Amino acid sequence: MSPEPVIAALILAFQGFEAALRRLNPLVLAEIRKELFVLIEPLQSSQRYLQIAGEDGMDESTRLAFLRACDFMLQAIRSFGDAEDLQAAFIAALRAARKYYRAQEAIFALCGVFPEVNRYFLEPGISFSFPAEPLSARQTGLFHVGTDPNIHARGGYSLYVPEFCSPVPDRAFPLIVALHGGYSHGRDFIWAWIREARSRGFVLLAPTSQAMTWSITNVEHDGKLLEHHLKDIFSRIHIDRSRILFTGMSDGGTFALELAFSGMIACDTVAPVACALPPVDLQNAKGKCIFWVHGAQDWIFPAGRAVQACRHLQQSGADVKLKMIEDLSHTYPREASDTILNWFGIEKRQGTLPP
Repeated sequence: MSPEPVIAALILAFQGFEAALRRLNPLVLAEIRKELFVLIEPLQSSQRYLQIAGEDGMDESTRLAFLRACDFMLQAIRSFGDAEDLQAAFIAALRAARKYYRAQEAIFALCGVFPEVNRYFLEPGISFSFPAEPLSARQTGLFHVGTDPNIHARGGYSLYVPEFCSPVPDRAFPLIVALHGGYSHGRDFIWAWIREARSRGFVLLAPTSQAMTWSITNVEHDGKLLEHHLKDIFSRIHIDRSRILFTGMSDGGTFALELAFSGMIACDTVAPVACALPPVDLQNAKGKCIFWVHGAQDWIFPAGRAVQACRHLQQSGADVKLKMIEDLSHTYPREASDTILNWFGIEKRQGTLPP
């Protein structure tokens, strides 16, 4: 057995789980869980193969990476919505998603080895050849920065710098700052954006709140730390300060708006998703560009509140566009990354990326 069936089983599981998260709604969790279970057998078959050392030419580190990814995906599927109570089942689904993100992280480093893995982490129509020199020498790729080695520690940030981005002094890169939702983590939310970052060539920052959600009632608490993170990144990467977009899901979207209105961080362009308007004075909303994405079926922040919030923002002088997605509940729509980037002016391209 070659690695190809293992990769195929993992990618099929990734795609199935991504679709499940897109449909995330307490009322259909049991149905989604049943559909996900059909992905178990191919993963188990891959797991059995990987557990047996053979003469297949696969080195041990690669074997272990694939094995970790299979283990994480099996855990994610089996624990998805595994509770009788709807609220508990929803929380279980969110916790299962963390295993799904760890599975992607486990094989992401293999993009330079297996074309199928590389293609999964690119948008359709894009091809990419890795540079000849080691990625560590180029200071590109995925980084997790914090004071605690625990991957779930809070207050740090995850950063992605596209592999083809060379540190040319006269070339500045756009920056997307993606803020996770409540009870989530930057190390998880970054995976909603890496495919686009690799394909379109922007730097991606996914910070993590210090508490379980962002300090919406005290913007300076997390805002000051985020300001410190940005200074750290600006000192190492040539960022185009005129092309910085703040986006966020749920509480992350609310906090992104609050940062923009507080003035403590230069933040004129915001794309909040599935969130609520922060309890702040909107006098600083004038001149801000806002692209609000919301689900018509959102059961935490009803759609009517989003419509009303956008009306208030327009009345306060903001340039506001609202995109209402009819079949969306309170979850991050993976396709929104493309929609937001097109609005921001980082459009999808075709062809081969430069090495």
